Amino acid sequence: MKKKIIAYNRVEKPVLDDLKKKYDVRFFKNIDTKNDPEFLEHLSESEGIIGLELPVDAELLDNGPNLKVISNVSVGYNNLDLDEMTKRQIMGTNTPGVLTDTVADTVFGILAATARRIPELDQFVKNGEWQTEAVGSEHYGINIHHKPLGIIGMGRIGKAIAQRGHFGFDMDILYHSRTRKPDAEQTFNAAYRTLDQLLEESDFVCMITPLTPETEGMIGKREFQKMKKSAIFINGSRGKTIVEQDLIEALKNGDITAAGLDVFENEPIEPDNPLLNMKNVVTTPHIGSSTHETELAMSELAAENLEAGLNGKRPPNLVNPAAFEKIE
Repeated sequence: MKKKIIAYNRVEKPVLDDLKKKYDVRFFKNIDTKNDPEFLEHLSESEGIIGLELPVDAELLDNGPNLKVISNVSVGYNNLDLDEMTKRQIMGTNTPGVLTDTVADTVFGILAATARRIPELDQFVKNGEWQTEAVGSEHYGINIHHKPLGIIGMGRIGKAIAQRGHFGFDMDILYHSRTRKPDAEQTFNAAYRTLDQLLEESDFVCMITPLTPETEGMIGKREFQKMKKSAIFINGSRGKTIVEQDLIEALKNGDITAAGLDVFENEPIEPDNPLLNMKNVVTTPHIGSSTHETELAMSELAAENLEAGLNGKRPPNLVNPAAFEKIE
């Protein structure tokens, strides 16, 4: 009899088709996981879950007594209650590495689009408002090159952003993270700063930390007021790493000049969110890793993690090693 697994929200079709050949797979998307009878029935017999943004808490685990592994198709795993999973010897995995360059491309693209007001001026042209050969100063943007770029979170993606800023735009790289990064300091001439120093010195502030209890609400009213009034804030991490209402107020009050956001406190963003009516805010729908090549690579790695866990092996990207140690 084939082992039962659940696929949730996003697993690329070639990978899903391959899994269906080996396992009894049931795919669910954007359902009420606490009340959907078909989901709960399949969960009760499933040994593994693969997918994106499935909230995994004690209640879900109670309903999945046979679970061995939960494989996220993402680098983030704040949706997993790892303490509860480890108690039950359930392994959790993620997909780092394969999305690093793609997310860094996205973040830097949003930075450039915000600085040069590209979405706003795209609409300006399409709306037929471009009436003279040269636009006036009211449509000018801001230079990127040779400016100080402050990166909050110097992990794999932070370093990839630093690479693009340092070598591509001759930017001065400042960074703040839990630990010093000598490799980044040597390669990109990056300078470590306290959070306050980084906020005060940077023309561009880029948030790229994971969402943890320590980073939730890390940037709020106080931090926005520390930034230069000419600063542009970019968030490519998770929406809840900042206090979104404080960002809205900072933009309204002119505490900062503009923002580029790929993530939001609530996703999808509410249609009445004030950010959507601000011309100095560039918004994208959490597309950091969303290219055909990268999404496929993420699903492939997630499937590799899943199958290792199902077969009692240590997955290559295990985020709670203590769970595997308990199994051994």
